[in-house]
Amino acid sequence: MEDSKFKDIIEKVEKMSVLELNELVKAFETKFGVSAQTMTVPSAALGAGATVEEKDSYTASLKEVGAQKIAVIKVVKEVLGLGLKEAKDLVDATPSTLKEGLKKDEADTLKKKIEEAGGKVELK
Repeated sequence: MEDSKFKDIIEKVEKMSVLELNELVKAFETKFGVSAQTMTVPSAALGAGATVEEKDSYTASLKEVGAQKIAVIKVVKEVLGLGLKEAKDLVDATPSTLKEGLKKDEADTLKKKIEEAGGKVELK
């Protein structure tokens, strides 16, 4: 693909605000009858030699508290360094996001501790 062919378009897009970009995407969707949703490709379709890049940032979400609510509150309080009221409020608001931007090992540790206390955690 020749860069100079699209240079003026790229320059115009770079100068657009987020609202203008959103309007542009909607215009493309309407004009061409397509959707700008992200398409997922099964790993088998990538081929035998292809590698899938592992995520470097995870979000831990509490999905279920389980029968041991107090134990889950204690773990949330300890792991996230919250006060008792903040931890209780977070657990009471289930499903809720516990923490964003976690590294893989931190996310796994958080998930393991909460699940040992009886809760269910989803990593995204």
